[in-house]
Amino acid sequence: MSDTEGQDNDAIDPAEIGERDAPPIDEKPYKVVFEANKCIGAGKCSQVADNWELDLETGIARPKRYFIDEGELDANVEAAKVCPAKKDRGVIHVIDRRTNEELAPDPQGDGTISVDW
Repeated sequence: MSDTEGQDNDAIDPAEIGERDAPPIDEKPYKVVFEANKCIGAGKCSQVADNWELDLETGIARPKRYFIDEGELDANVEAAKVCPAKKDRGVIHVIDRRTNEELAPDPQGDGTISVDW
């Protein structure tokens, strides 16, 4: 069996999402990847981070910005950590664009991106 046999070669790499139209890394070194299809509408993210809002009509949270700077990092990391979706593994992912390391929620503890799609 070859290395690519049985693998989905069309799988989306979360680290690549939005990069084509992204601001320069030195301006916005962090990226938010959001699994909206798995959001349960708890709204905890919007309670801890100004970047997050809960749409009462749809029951889905959403970020105001997907690319963030150092000043917004801590609040977005906290939003990812408090998200109860996916059995407390969260659906908000904060990624360092310079290293493609997941800063939060990082359930594996090794910085690999934990997006499930």
